[in-house]
Amino acid sequence: MTGLLSAAGLGLVGATATAPADEARRDPEELRALAEEAGRELADAPALEIARWAAQTFGDRFCVTSSMADGVVAHLVSRVAPGVDVVFLDTGLHFPETLRVRDEVARRMPVRVRSIRPRMTVGQQDGQYGPRLFNRSPDECCQLRKVEPLERALAGYDAWAAGLRRDESPTRANTPVVGFDPRRGKVKVNPIAAWTQREVDAYVARHDIPVNELFARGYGSIGCWPCTRRTKAGEDPRAGRWAMFEKTECGLHT
Repeated sequence: MTGLLSAAGLGLVGATATAPADEARRDPEELRALAEEAGRELADAPALEIARWAAQTFGDRFCVTSSMADGVVAHLVSRVAPGVDVVFLDTGLHFPETLRVRDEVARRMPVRVRSIRPRMTVGQQDGQYGPRLFNRSPDECCQLRKVEPLERALAGYDAWAAGLRRDESPTRANTPVVGFDPRRGKVKVNPIAAWTQREVDAYVARHDIPVNELFARGYGSIGCWPCTRRTKAGEDPRAGRWAMFEKTECGLHT
């Protein structure tokens, strides 16, 4: 499946699809207090209960963000909020396998995938910043192709869910199940923060969740193709991301 037209009937919408109106946004300090209370009360709650709390609390001002490594969180949230928006950042540099997971999630799950693109194509970025910016300044490339698009995508929401897990890397070891993102003034929900890889695998098998084929080919974590390599035995799963740089995060979760 390629292009927006061929995907339109399968729950996949393009970068211009609108999020809820920003005029109904809650006060950030109210959201901070709400997140802190929920973070304490739901700290040991099952993932589905955390997702249900977010869906009931925020309604259509709650969305899921997904890198399409798999469809676990999209599926989990869709069980308590059918029709939920799933935001995918289409950087223009994804592996074909990643786009296939996106299309499968849109086709098979009761969600609306919003595929958000950067303001510039890769070619336009090359023209303005020089070719292969990802090799010279990966932080700047991530800002242009991921961080800024996410800011736009989340503008109409008060809360968003991500698939961060504590066992993924040392930088994520203290991830709360519900927290407050002060930079964006929004509640951030991590319903599977406490899950292990074994629990993820069990959920995938139980619900027949689409998973990126690259995991079976030796990739521990999957991002844009120029900045992702296979991981070696014993390496941290994220060691294959930006391997030539002192960088393990794209800036979306920091």
